[in-house]
Amino acid sequence: MVMIDMADAVVDEEDQYERLLRRANVEDLTEVSGIGCLYQSGVDRQGRPVIVFLGKWFPANDLNLDKALLYLIHLMDPIVRGDYVIIYFHTMTLSRNYPSLRWLREVYNILPYKYKKNLKHFYIVHPTIWTKMMTWWFTTFMAPAIKEKVHNLPGMEYLFEIMSPDQLEVPAYVTEYDMTINGTNYYQPEHYLQNST
Repeated sequence: MVMIDMADAVVDEEDQYERLLRRANVEDLTEVSGIGCLYQSGVDRQGRPVIVFLGKWFPANDLNLDKALLYLIHLMDPIVRGDYVIIYFHTMTLSRNYPSLRWLREVYNILPYKYKKNLKHFYIVHPTIWTKMMTWWFTTFMAPAIKEKVHNLPGMEYLFEIMSPDQLEVPAYVTEYDMTINGTNYYQPEHYLQNST
């Protein structure tokens, strides 16, 4: 009996995602796409698409989060059919940019298995103590399937082990901040990515 209920729950989740995908493909999402906080930026050295998310540009308190979810699905659905990488820039992000953990959990639960399975790495650039604590909590209790895929990086240059600099498009404030806190020539390629969680 429990097996049937769980199977029904999986079907319901798939139906919910398919409904959201249909909406994402017909609704006007310019309110969210125009912000520029989520986009594809080239490919990594293995040819996998790289998705960039700019925390500073995500107006969590002023944005229709339903539309934000639809835009995420619209952008990501064709990409997550294969392997992909996400880079989250926490650079100069303020508390008003943080979505609630409840909303993040809902989004994580709505997204089908292919999102989790095909995610190869999730890099957090310029993390803070808060970000590290929340990431640990989220990946330990809510999203253990991606825990080993999350890496905290203190600077942008660590990304260049995984992708060519000409494949990474970020706003000037990110590189300026990076140079301000790290200086120039700070990068020491000591396999940092393998030990960065």
